[in-house]
Amino acid sequence: MNFHVTVLKILVSYPDGFAVMADLKRDMAILATSGQDWADRTKRLAARVPDLDIFSQGLVARETGGWKITIKGRAVLEFMEARPVADLAIDTVPAVDAPLPPLPQPAERARRRRERRERAREARERARANASSA
Repeated sequence: MNFHVTVLKILVSYPDGFAVMADLKRDMAILATSGQDWADRTKRLAARVPDLDIFSQGLVARETGGWKITIKGRAVLEFMEARPVADLAIDTVPAVDAPLPPLPQPAERARRRRERRERAREARERARANASSA
């Protein structure tokens, strides 16, 4: 478990970002005993910011009775939690091996849309005419 990442995650969970030492210790103990998933997650997050030090980098401020996450700390945590662009690209690749057909040109799409609207209007008019003659 990465201590610095865990502290950031705990502090950001509090409404004003401030936690007294007793709460920090309690939350830290809960997370430390929660299993390998938490340890793996904090290691993964810490790998995104090498040499992370929450105090010397000004990510956490020591205040009377506890610690408070700073705006810079929130920004660093958001950066660590953001999905890498490579992961997003992998998720958006289509699963089919066949090449995708080219997209119709805007003018062609507009022409087709007009034709569909015209056919729909004509169908409505025929339906009205049939309903009034019946």
